[in-house]
Amino acid sequence: MNIETVTSREDWDTFITSHPEANFLQSWDFYEFHIARGKKVVRRGVFRDGKIVGAYAGVVETAKRGTYLAIAGGPILDWKDKEIVRAVFDDIKTEGKAHGCAFVRVRPQLELSDKSLKLMQELGLKKAPMYLSVEYAGILDLKKTDEEILAGASQGFRRKLRKAEKYNLTITADTSDKSIDEFCRLEKLHAERQKYVAFSESFLRKQFEAFKKNNEILIYTASLDGEILAQNFMIFYGPEASYHYGVSSQLGTKYSAAPLLHMQAMAEARKRGCIRYNLWGIVEPNETSHRFYGVSEFKRSFGCEELRYTPAHDLILKPLIYQKTKLVESVRKKIRHV
Repeated sequence: MNIETVTSREDWDTFITSHPEANFLQSWDFYEFHIARGKKVVRRGVFRDGKIVGAYAGVVETAKRGTYLAIAGGPILDWKDKEIVRAVFDDIKTEGKAHGCAFVRVRPQLELSDKSLKLMQELGLKKAPMYLSVEYAGILDLKKTDEEILAGASQGFRRKLRKAEKYNLTITADTSDKSIDEFCRLEKLHAERQKYVAFSESFLRKQFEAFKKNNEILIYTASLDGEILAQNFMIFYGPEASYHYGVSSQLGTKYSAAPLLHMQAMAEARKRGCIRYNLWGIVEPNETSHRFYGVSEFKRSFGCEELRYTPAHDLILKPLIYQKTKLVESVRKKIRHV
């Protein structure tokens, strides 16, 4: 068994997509996006008899409080194989040190349990003060038909869907320059209305271009009489379709465009062989002051199952620098209500 940098996109994605728990966070193209942003990335594979049996990808993030290696949605491996698990985390530590990191932050693609938390502890990791990607998600089973999904949805969701269908909205799904142009424009307006910091246009475009190359993305658009009401930024990778971003206009809310976009995206996901529709982040029902509370309630109206990943954990490499990071992030978390 040996561990080395993986240079073949085909070998990487073949291995990652063979695991039903995997999603785009460990895809090859997600790290092409980070490279386009000028970031350093690592893609490491555990090889046994010439075949990949474990892998992880991460991005080196630089910050005034300390450089760190972020591994979201990974590593991907057989967690029951203790030899592979230990080898991977030893390699993660080595890579973190090689890149001058104060710590490595890992949010494994592993369901939360007492066993998973004990494993993190045994590997020498500490629970992180801040999340790394989504830790609590709403999931829909795409093996169910639309009728079965709607039967489990709330009455309000079904009512909104009927309302949208009554208006005969135009729904398109493509990867045109016009679609990403409109998405960037609408996202700025949506952020102003909802009072959050919008992603930069460069950030969104580079992500769009990275996934577009290999037909892993579609932008869904709902419009009425030529006016855009809502858009969804959908990523399709292996077993999962991911509702990565969504934006809407004030009219979009009036005409209940969003549910119709999701039903169309689910149909496409089934055609592509996806078995799961990830609505992404939700918060606890009692977290009414959380800034994602409203959108969480909308996602729950689908009747989704609630999946809790093992939360982000840190492998500390430089304790003094890490303590500064921990303090800053703990304060920031309170201020942002996240």
